[in-house]
Order: sequence, then structure tokens, then C-alpha cells
Amino acid sequence: MTIKARTIKRIPLILGITVIAVTSLSLASLIYPSAPSPSRYLRFDGFIVLPTHKSLNVLDYMTLNGPDLFVAGTSIASLFKVKIDPDEQGTGKVVQELTGAPGVHGVAVVPSKNIAFFTKGGDNTVGVLDPATLKQVGSIPVADDPDAILYSDRANLVYVGNGDAKVATLIDPDKRATVGVIELGGKPEFAAIDPQDGLLYQNLKDTDSVVALDLIARSVVGRWALKPCEGPSGMAIDSANRRLFSVCSGNAMLVVFDLARHRPIASIPVGRNPDSVAFDPLLRRIYTAGVGGKLTVIQQNDPDSYRVLENISTHYGAHTLALDTETHKVYVAYASLLTHPRIAVFSPVPSSGR
Repeated sequence: MTIKARTIKRIPLILGITVIAVTSLSLASLIYPSAPSPSRYLRFDGFIVLPTHKSLNVLDYMTLNGPDLFVAGTSIASLFKVKIDPDEQGTGKVVQELTGAPGVHGVAVVPSKNIAFFTKGGDNTVGVLDPATLKQVGSIPVADDPDAILYSDRANLVYVGNGDAKVATLIDPDKRATVGVIELGGKPEFAAIDPQDGLLYQNLKDTDSVVALDLIARSVVGRWALKPCEGPSGMAIDSANRRLFSVCSGNAMLVVFDLARHRPIASIPVGRNPDSVAFDPLLRRIYTAGVGGKLTVIQQNDPDSYRVLENISTHYGAHTLALDTETHKVYVAYASLLTHPRIAVFSPVPSSGR
């Protein structure tokens, strides 16, 4: 047999070994969630470890309400409540768990009424929740694929973005019933309320655009393209400087949108497949997290100028985050395979003008 023939016969073996090696490394990266990579701008304080229920544990939205952190275990069908302990570097422990919540996503707390609401894509309902006991006390049928959820104090309405139905459902928190539906014209992802103008801004993933809604009038009042953004997902707002930040899952960037002039003014590369974003107005820092396992830290030099400080390696599937604007801590939710899901806790380190 010639050398060329032997080489050709070895190709399938080499390819097979390569596939096995890549698969093994991918599984290992899911099974063993190690500590994040070293950072100049964030200190890793430790993990909040959640109970494990299934082989694959995927976490989704996280919602902070005072010392309580609500964590959606989407693949687990559980909602967790974590009590943050300020004496333990801002980490905490699970104090309560609500089970039997298929496709749980977001939580909206209404503090003045001691009630909360959470979306369940598994049965297309919004659950009514006692946030103190984490007991479900009611259920409200809604349109297909309820996902993002927010409470507007100004309108006294709970807003639900229904992805597949491409509508928004409005719920009266006192009546605990649906009181309106708004056609969005696209598939909603994350949303945010601007405290300055009171409008709710909603990313539409399939049309690469953002819409503004007046919840009191119960209508869409603006619609703008986010080009060059592809697949806008997470959203945050710098209300003081009239800037909106959208992360783009399709082309791994963050787009800065001018809320006064209604146009994008900057685009910044971030980690692969970004899903969520948060803005710290005091530190003027933007944080993004994505499925690719990167936590990107961006500094706002001024409303029109931004620079990437670093990309921190976290864990594959660590795509959602929450920011505590009082303590400035950042919480990043990890997915896991065959082990406990967990939340990485970070504290900021001053950039010292670098």
C-alpha cells in the first residue's frame, strides 16, 4: 500500500478522533463550571449554588427585589428565591423553591401590593405569586409564549411580551386579569421602561427593530430600525443620557440607540450570542452576557463614546445577568450538565481611568 493510500485510509480515523475530542471538551465545559477567568475590572466573589434536578439545567431571567433574587430555572420547571447576604460578599443561598412551573421565564414584583407575577411558557399562563412565601396563588391565561415581564407603576399594569404570538399582554395587578392586548408587529425579546418619559421600549428580534409603547394609552407610539443589529435580545436604558443599549444575538454586538434622535449611534463587539445587558449609571459601565460564555465589560466614556474594557470567560450557556445598582454587584446565571447550576457573583474594581 502506498503512503498516499495509507494516509487516505487514516482520514476517517483522524476525523473520528477529532469529533470525539471536541465533543468531550464541550461536555466537560458544561459539566465542570470552573471559576471565571482573571479580571482587572471585576472581582469574583463566589458562586450561589442551586439545587440540581435534571441532567441539563438551564437558567433564564433573574430579578432583584431588595435582598431577594428570583431565578428562573427554565429547564427545571422551578422558580428559586435566593436571599442575598451582604456579609458574605453579596452571595447568598436558596431559601425557597416553587416547583411545577414549566417553561418559567421572568418575574415582575409589585412591591406596593405585596404580589408578583411570573411567565410560564410551558402552559401559556402568567402565575400570580406571593413573593414572601413563593407560593402560587393564581393563574392567568395569556397568548402563546409568554416571556419577558415588567411592572409599570405609572400605568399600574403588568406587561408581558408573548414571543410566538408577537403581541403584548396587559394585566391589571388588582383584578389579576388580562385587560388588553397590543399587536407588536414582531417577536418580542427583552423590554425596559424609561423612567424619564414613562414609555416601555421593546426589542423585536425577528425584525431587528425596537418599538416604544405608551402603556396608559395601550398603544405603540414609535418604531425604529436597529441596523446594524441582527436579532436584538437584551436591553438596558441610560435614561439620563437618553441612550438605549441592545445586544444583538445574531452578530455579537451591542448597539447604542439615541432615544432623542431615534437612531443607532454606535456598535461595539461583544461575546458570541449575547442575550442580556445591564447598565450601571454610577460607574457608567455596561455588562453583557452571552451563550458563548463571555461577560463583556464596557466603559461609557460619554454618551457617544464607548470602549471595551475586557471579555471575561465564564461558562458556556451563561447568558443571563442581573445588576444590583445599589451594591454594583453583577450576577451571572450559569447553565450546567450533570451538576448543580449556579450563579457567579462579581464586584466591580475601579477602572482608575484606564
